[in-house]
Amino acid sequence: MALIAVLIIVVLAMPPAREALEGTMILHMLVQIPLLAVAGSIGALAIPRRWRVRVTSWNRFGITGTLVAVIVSTWWMVPRALDGAISSGAMELFKFVSLPLLVGAPLALSWRELPFVGKGFLLANILPMWAVVGWLYVAAPTRVCNYYLVDQQVIAGYGLIAASIAAGAAAIGIGLFGVKRYA
Repeated sequence: MALIAVLIIVVLAMPPAREALEGTMILHMLVQIPLLAVAGSIGALAIPRRWRVRVTSWNRFGITGTLVAVIVSTWWMVPRALDGAISSGAMELFKFVSLPLLVGAPLALSWRELPFVGKGFLLANILPMWAVVGWLYVAAPTRVCNYYLVDQQVIAGYGLIAASIAAGAAAIGIGLFGVKRYA
């Protein structure tokens, strides 16, 4: 699992992939950034059990890890952060480090520990935030990112709204019907 996580990050860090994904706002926000977080989640599965037990002492009920993941992921929705990742090598490096280590891994280590009400609270706050940020990108009279044109901003906005609706529908579906595992 750790190898898969590292491979995802390495592929995303290669110049052709970075140029392709950072070339449009929707690919930057809805493909590259989530994939970096997913790589961190996959990597967290490879952490030895005894280390995960140590993490549990500071991550009671999954609250601390979830809070860290929410704060850092929210930062990456800010237009200034997207611009910084394109214009500054240091910010680009911070993106490639923070998303796997401070969003994906903590969320993967915290999700099972988080009580059902906590999961609902998180989803009830994060998904509308995505939709509101998407709406702001669509409704803004001027471009909010220096590196992306207004038409890309509008497309990314609609993408965020669609992602919010799709994730909400998936969460409701899982909540109502559960997840069946076939072995």
